[in-house]
Amino acid sequence: MLRWLAVLGLLVAGPALAASRVVSLAPSLSEIVVELGAADLLVGVLDAGERPASLQGLPSVGRYGQLDIERLLSLQPDLLLLWPGSVGPAQKEQLARLGIPTVVAEPHDLSQLTAQIAEIGERLGRPQAGQALAVQLDQRLAQLRQRYRRESPLPVFYQVWDRPLYTVGGGQVISDALAVCGARNVFADQALPAPQVSIEAVLQRNPQAILATAQGQLDAWRAWPQIAAVKQGRLLLVTDKGLERPSGQMVGAVAKLCALIAPER
Repeated sequence: MLRWLAVLGLLVAGPALAASRVVSLAPSLSEIVVELGAADLLVGVLDAGERPASLQGLPSVGRYGQLDIERLLSLQPDLLLLWPGSVGPAQKEQLARLGIPTVVAEPHDLSQLTAQIAEIGERLGRPQAGQALAVQLDQRLAQLRQRYRRESPLPVFYQVWDRPLYTVGGGQVISDALAVCGARNVFADQALPAPQVSIEAVLQRNPQAILATAQGQLDAWRAWPQIAAVKQGRLLLVTDKGLERPSGQMVGAVAKLCALIAPER
């Protein structure tokens, strides 16, 4: 759940020199480095799930929320790639005091994601690769927006967890992914990236589709047949976990999301 509870934004700190020893503190940021063809610059990663095959042998600097500062310093990084929620507030302050140039990134939307990819490309000394990938992803997103556009966006509820019940707010990148697919997050008015909501609130907003990553969570909604999504049989299982990792691969996951929501298109 921690990956959903970060403060959104993009910040670059430190001099904008091409890095040669990079430590990535989030799987999504590690993926971006690999996508830019710069895996050779990585000297350490924070473990939080399965690593890409090309990064299997890299040293670990801890796990999500448990950064090993001494191990990180021993790797002598000249650039840190930081997801805001990957380390606790105290360690974040400690990192700031170290003065290591840092890119802090967590996009609000897909346009910010592609801009982040281009920025990381610059910082890694791969500006052409960063720009090329960003343009390619922007073009693919434009195609998806055109293909799945609706005059009246489909109201949907995206379930993150069930006990307690969590969804995504309007400032979370998945909310923008839904918009690309011609859908509208019924909790887009919530400021938190991962707000806790009640079943009563879902009933009141009456989504026409419910999405979740576990079949059991979807089946539980059959207890409320008055919801439009249940009436219409739109309990949709999201099988691609790429939506949870904002890197270049997320655009492919968005395409699968769109096909799930609107297979007729």
